[in-house]
Amino acid sequence: METQSQSDAKADVLVRVWGMDAEGHPFFQNAYAGNINNEGALLSGIAHPLKPGDIIGVQYADRKARFRVVWVVDAGPVRKIEAGVQILQNQQNPWPEMSQTATAAARLEGRNKRRFVRHKVLFPLEISFKDANRAHMQTNATDIGGRGCYVESMLPLALGTEIIICFWIDSEKVKTTGIVRASDPGVGMGIEFTALDNQVQQRLQQFLEKMDGGFAAAQAAGDGARKD
Repeated sequence: METQSQSDAKADVLVRVWGMDAEGHPFFQNAYAGNINNEGALLSGIAHPLKPGDIIGVQYADRKARFRVVWVVDAGPVRKIEAGVQILQNQQNPWPEMSQTATAAARLEGRNKRRFVRHKVLFPLEISFKDANRAHMQTNATDIGGRGCYVESMLPLALGTEIIICFWIDSEKVKTTGIVRASDPGVGMGIEFTALDNQVQQRLQQFLEKMDGGFAAAQAAGDGARKD
């Protein structure tokens, strides 16, 4: 696991980060930025405590900008503190030439592999990581089927991130693994379920169809009541 984390860190770009940490101490250090987009980035390798809402400076090459810390997790001894950061208004993007063209290709590939109808429902799930030091994420899928889902997020996980997913089908808790197949900065991420057997996929699909049908019936009833 540590070897993989080191590889991931080296694949990111080197940046300089500075500001006041969560304990009120100034800091200035090298870090890594990944999952870069026009709205923000994922910083790793930070050796100083940060908290959501902190304002920090980030320099890439000779360009600097100020960012707000959106979330923070302790990612272990290799990647240290990881933080999702969002660029402040009126700040110039420090990495305009960097794009994520692979995202569109991954999204198209994922669509071509779908075998189940996707349902646009709010479906609660928990995302965790094989690295126990990373915090769990309680979130909702907004588009889900038997083979995967889409989770809206301003700062999605990086393309290829392996995750553990837990959700409920009626009174049964289901746990599976997944991988981020599409990462759309400022929008969300597409996740493929990688360890659901066919029977569980079918049961999940039937459960979603029941949920979707219930929402449609409730909406129709509400529309009829307003007309009356």
